[in-house]
Amino acid sequence: MSFKSFMTMTLAAVAIVFGVCSCSSDDDEPEVAVATQVAGSYTGNEVIKVMGEESSNGTATYEFAKASDTSVDMTIPSSGESGMMMIPALPVKNIPLTKSGDIITGKLASYAGTVANAQGAEKAYTISDITIMFREKTAVVTFSLKYGNMPMVMETSFTGNRK
Repeated sequence: MSFKSFMTMTLAAVAIVFGVCSCSSDDDEPEVAVATQVAGSYTGNEVIKVMGEESSNGTATYEFAKASDTSVDMTIPSSGESGMMMIPALPVKNIPLTKSGDIITGKLASYAGTVANAQGAEKAYTISDITIMFREKTAVVTFSLKYGNMPMVMETSFTGNRK
């Protein structure tokens, strides 16, 4: 075997070895969609302020469901006293999510909808300045709520852990 043939065979062998060992995503686990990473129930402390005064401070459970790979639907739990003063659970749809490192955030300027109250009457609501931050198993949520004909806005903050 000539030196030229030997070198050609050696280069071919090296190319095959590096080709088999080259970088590939075959061994990497696929990235789980951000919405899948945060979907679930979070229970913790919810504080509601009206005109700067604390109106409510207690335990609540917020639900997050995957709407798409990059957005979630949030259900705000009911609040207030039973009867006329009760605000039913409120859905907020398609909150877009972004991920930076181990923090996933969601922001939505405004969401408007209608919901039936305890007496069956339809009430309009607007939720604005929605901000959500997920880190590990913790969610922090802030938003402003205008419900029905209430003249004032309710400022809400929630911090909870996934069940």
